[in-house]
Amino acid sequence: MEYFVAKWLHILSSTVLFGTGIGTAFYLLVAMLGRDLRFIVPMTRWVVRADWLFTGTTAVLQPLSGWWLVHLMGLPWSTPWLARSLGLYALAMACWLPVVWIQMRMRDHAVRAEAGHPGAWAQLWRFFIAWVVLGIPALVAFLMIFWLMVRKSVGG
Repeated sequence: MEYFVAKWLHILSSTVLFGTGIGTAFYLLVAMLGRDLRFIVPMTRWVVRADWLFTGTTAVLQPLSGWWLVHLMGLPWSTPWLARSLGLYALAMACWLPVVWIQMRMRDHAVRAEAGHPGAWAQLWRFFIAWVVLGIPALVAFLMIFWLMVRKSVGG
C-alpha cells in the first residue's frame, strides 16, 4: 500500500507540475504575443499566482515523493535513468526559479506600462525574452524526464 501511495503521489505531482507549467506558459505567451496590456496585466497576475500555488508546491513534492519511491524500490541513485532524471530535474528547476522572478517583474512592468510609465513596455519585453530563453530548456528537460520514466518502465 505504501508503494501504491508513493507512486500515485509522484505521478499526480508530476502531472500537476508539468500541466500547470505548460498551461501558464501557453497563456502568458498568448497574452504577450497579443500585445494588449488589458489582457497582459491580469494574465501575468494569474500566472504568478498559479506558479506559486501549483508549480511551487509540486516542485517540492516531486523530489520528496521521488525519494520515497526510490527508497521503497531499493534503487541505487546511480541507476542510469534515475541519475539522468535527477540531473534534468535540477536543470529544469535552475531555469524555473529565475522564471518565477521574471514573471513577477513582467507583472510589475505590465502594470507600469498600462499606467503609462516610460520604458516599462520595453523592459516588459526584455523580461519576456529572458522568460522564453529559460522556459525552453525547462520544457525540454521535463519532456526528457517523462521519456526516461516511460522508457524505464518498458525497457528497463
